[in-house]
Amino acid sequence: MAPFSRRRLPAADRTRLDLRAGDAILVSTGLTDGRWAVASRRALHLLGTDGPAVRHPWSDVDHGSLDPATRTMTLRWVWGETERLTFAEEPGSFAFSQTFRERVQQSVVHALSVTLPGGQRARVVLRRDEGGELFTQVLGDASIDLSDPAVAAVVDAAEDEVRDAVGLPR
Repeated sequence: MAPFSRRRLPAADRTRLDLRAGDAILVSTGLTDGRWAVASRRALHLLGTDGPAVRHPWSDVDHGSLDPATRTMTLRWVWGETERLTFAEEPGSFAFSQTFRERVQQSVVHALSVTLPGGQRARVVLRRDEGGELFTQVLGDASIDLSDPAVAAVVDAAEDEVRDAVGLPR
């Protein structure tokens, strides 16, 4: 059996990360397009070949899924867009995806799925931001009209319910 080896994030690239007070790198892995994906305690960092890293607090991530056959993780952002990261190394993809999952789950305090008038589905999620403050998000498809009074009433009731579930004021 060959010994396990993995490329490490170069020191010069580490300096390009926007690591804030109390933050630390948990895992990093190279991507097939030459970028790096870095999971820190407070954020997901994506580094291109030059310039600053793009920093996303974990509460910006709706979810992600890994296709182990292709080593490709598909991220879904809370604003509805998706992004694909293809890992250069298999061991890196496993370690990164595990940490990714843990960090996203850590940001979710409570979630409730609701059916809206017209049959659409949405999730109202109580999240923890990178500073530990709690806030709610409404996640669903872009066609949901939150200005519709009937939709707003269902979302507001769900928001009250997730806040009540953890003892927060409405």
